[in-house]
Parts: sequence; structure tokens; C-alpha cells
Amino acid sequence: MHVIAIRLVALSVLLSLALVVAAAQMPAPPVKPGLWETRMSTLDAEGHEVVPPEQAALSKMPPEARARMADAMKARGLSMPDASGATKACFTKETFESGRWQEMASETGCTTKYSTLSGATWKWHSSCASLKSESDGEVTFSNPESYRVKLTTTATVTGKTNTSTRIVQAKWLGADCGDIKPFTPAGARK
Repeated sequence: MHVIAIRLVALSVLLSLALVVAAAQMPAPPVKPGLWETRMSTLDAEGHEVVPPEQAALSKMPPEARARMADAMKARGLSMPDASGATKACFTKETFESGRWQEMASETGCTTKYSTLSGATWKWHSSCASLKSESDGEVTFSNPESYRVKLTTTATVTGKTNTSTRIVQAKWLGADCGDIKPFTPAGARK
């Protein structure tokens, strides 16, 4: 449960980072470096935004498991989600300009093709054979301090195919990250 919960919370931040899947030939996202807050929701069958199920699972974790998870997230540059589900992460200019994001996708067997890379909207399709998933995503940059990601994923897990849509709303809180260190993606080289 502990590992699953960390991965689910990290998913919120990583979905928000879909906008920074930066290969050398891609432009840097038109957002400010600094402290960002993300909130993730999922769409129900009627298309309404609802709280994702992992948020309820986090609230049911024993205190010692929550403390271990908070420590693990802090080591990666993430805050534990608050009661409303908000997670904070620090992104530097180097984070946005790094080609590491595309390397991470390639290392997991994923490929991403962009159909739109305008200043305000990026659209893409990702295929991850190793994860048995296909995703279509779109990020809309409202301004340098706000963006919204919509990601629809179809994945097969234990023989069952499921489609889900996640929404990540992100807002810039300021240039100073306080005690939150810069975000470190899984497997990042030092």
C-alpha cells in the first residue's frame, strides 16, 4: 500500500510535468520556475470532476505509513497532499530545460508524439508498451502562472482494460520554494 500510495501521489505531479516532457528540439514550457501547487481530479462517467480515489486511500493510511510516505516524497522534492489534495513541487529553470524527461519516457519503453506545440496549447499521444497503456494529453497554458492538463489513458492491468481521464490544475505560488527542494524525477542522474 505504501509504495502504491507514493506512486499515485507522484502521478499527480508527474501528470503536471507532462508539459515539461522536454527533448532538446522542443521549446521550454511557457511557465515560471519556482513553487507550484497541483490539484488532481478524475472524471466520472458523466464527465464531472471528482476527487481521485487515491486521495481517500491516503486519508486512511496509518500515521506511521503517512510519515514514511511524507519523508520519501520530501526526498524527491514533493510535499504530501494536504486535506484538499494539493501537492507542492519546486521546479527550477533547469528542470524545464532538461532533456531528462524524454529520457525517462524512453527508458520505460514509452514514445510520445506531439500534434500541437503552440504557445498556449500542447497536445500529444503517448504509447507505453511496457505499461500496456496509451494516453492522449493536452495542456493549456492560461498564463506563465497557471496551466491545466487533461490526460486520458487506456491501460490493461491484470487482464482488464480501463480508461480514465485525469485533470491536473496547476498554479504558481512564487519564485521562492521555501523548504521544498527542487523536484527530482525517479531514476534521475545526479
